[in-house]
Parts: sequence; structure tokens; C-alpha cells
Amino acid sequence: MGNHPELDYREGQRPLVHLQADMKATINWANESSVRWAFSDRNAGTYIAEFYSSQDDLGKVNWDAVRATDFRDMEIKEDKQAEFLVYESFPWSLVEKIGTLDSETARGVKDALASANHHPPVSVERSWYY
Repeated sequence: MGNHPELDYREGQRPLVHLQADMKATINWANESSVRWAFSDRNAGTYIAEFYSSQDDLGKVNWDAVRATDFRDMEIKEDKQAEFLVYESFPWSLVEKIGTLDSETARGVKDALASANHHPPVSVERSWYY
């Protein structure tokens, strides 16, 4: 929201874009490319986060918390922030969709991609923001 006293960033969510990729396709690419990947069961920046690198461990993510829209409860808040991480690089070609908060930002993204080789769909996805 741009109002946390410990953050320098103050622009809020409007200029942020979300990149969507298929997890299994990403894992396949990473394994074939010898790129490390992992996911955490909660906010990866916490001391208590657990990290996994096997799809067999996906059940350790609190999926109800990830889907939650009310995350005032601290446990829900931390678990909602489970992360999928790829080390150092991620191919643009795996991006399947780009979500924005509003149509003005979506237009800016479309303009920025005009000369790109890969054009994932860009759409307003207000539910991806909080």
C-alpha cells in the first residue's frame, strides 16, 4: 500500500505487473536447463519458512491461505505469501499472461511489448491485487 514505515517504496500497487507462468512447465524448463528452483511454504523472508524442491511437497503449502482474500490473521498472512522461486533467470517465453491493476497500466504494458517477440495476453486482474 506504500505506507509501511520500513519500506522505501511508496508508489503502491498500481505500477506493479504480475507475470503468470505454468509451474510444471517452469519446473520442466528449470530441470532441463540445470537451473535451481524451489518453493516456500510461507513468506520466504521469514526465519521459519521451509523450502522445498520437489513437487511431492506441494501439499505442504497452505493452499487455503494462498486463496484467501481476508488475510488479517497473521498465520494466513504469512502462509498466503508462499513463493515459487527460480534462480537467477526465467525465460520470457514461459510467461503466459500479464495482469495489471487497471487499464492504463495494461495499455502501458502492451505498448512496451510492441516490439517483443513474445506477446502474452495482458489483462486487468484486480483480484490479483489487495
